[in-house]
Amino acid sequence: MPSGLIALALGGFGIGLTEFLIAGLLPQVASSFAVSEAAAGWLISGYALSVAVGAIALTAATARLPRKHILVGLVALFVIGNLLSAVAPNYQVMLLGRIVAALCHGSFFGIGSLVARSLVAPEKKSQAVAVMFAGLTVANVLGVPFGALVGERWGWRAAFWAVTAIGLLALAGIAALVPSWAGRVRPAAAGRAAGAEAERIPPGGLAQQLRAFRSWQVWLTLVATALSYGGMFGAFSYIAYTFTEVSGFASEDVAWLLMVYGVGLVVGNLVGGRAADRDRDRALVLALLGLALTLALFGLLAESGTASVVLVFLMGVTGFASVPGMITRVTDFAHGAALAASANVSASNVGNALGAWLGGVAISAGLGYTAPLYVGAGIVLMSVAVMVVAAQRVRSSQATDRVPAR
Repeated sequence: MPSGLIALALGGFGIGLTEFLIAGLLPQVASSFAVSEAAAGWLISGYALSVAVGAIALTAATARLPRKHILVGLVALFVIGNLLSAVAPNYQVMLLGRIVAALCHGSFFGIGSLVARSLVAPEKKSQAVAVMFAGLTVANVLGVPFGALVGERWGWRAAFWAVTAIGLLALAGIAALVPSWAGRVRPAAAGRAAGAEAERIPPGGLAQQLRAFRSWQVWLTLVATALSYGGMFGAFSYIAYTFTEVSGFASEDVAWLLMVYGVGLVVGNLVGGRAADRDRDRALVLALLGLALTLALFGLLAESGTASVVLVFLMGVTGFASVPGMITRVTDFAHGAALAASANVSASNVGNALGAWLGGVAISAGLGYTAPLYVGAGIVLMSVAVMVVAAQRVRSSQATDRVPAR
């Protein structure tokens, strides 16, 4: 794997830390600025909303720029946002810093996935995307405990200074290690000629980017992404209640149980990338079926502590195994349109919000703390149905193309 992928993974790690570490710092931040818990919560929800908006807006605004330059600019924006958070004199500046840092999130992973796949031969494109996303999955494991540990020892501002430093390292790495032609050549040529003799793709304007959305396969993949994330995070949003109220764990056990889930994400990401490079649609359907089955079994066996540990790990594995394949699928059918790649990130955030809302509705209806698991399984089964339809359409199209003309 090229060294440029390590720089992209480091950027993903920093962005992931920014997203997750705040959860362990909220009490300190709320106390520091003398705001309520609800107001402090906007540092999380405001970030998520900015991710969804920034993924589309920044990608559309930078459609004609070289993709390496865009990534450098996005990481610079990330550094500025975290620097604002680190030095914030009041809550309003802190929130502004969170919003600024979040704006780069969706575009970085959308455009970065195109750059990552252009650095390797086509048969390794999903693995390349998985390497880039490895930074995000590792951050999921370390984010909350990192924020809590640093915050406890040196104060919450130190955590944001640390993330700012990671952002600067990622900025230097991307500038030095990602080649200037990355993301602007066809992958088959990139792997063969390291850009020297590659067939270059001129940057497409907004109109060209929007044409990618004429493809039904792009829309089917976006819907499948939203539903798969919705099912997983609809269950994950209330998993702490499942552990403490159903499985019988103490509240202090939740942190290490979430780390078990995070390790599952790392494993699923890497395994899913390899599987997608062999047979992408089959791997996606199997991963989604595995996730639906895991969530349903979790609901049935949640009263067992041992089963809960095993199943939360499998929930992470199956939940993230589809991510690299979904990204390469949407960008393949979008013919490399960065806007479609970023739309995939927005779709995942829409799914997160939908799943969390439906899980909350189920609990409010008195169905218990295992209800979000069953709701999540049902949402993921809808994603399976969408992916089956999408795969069948591809096979039908390929069969038609093989029929000899009379």
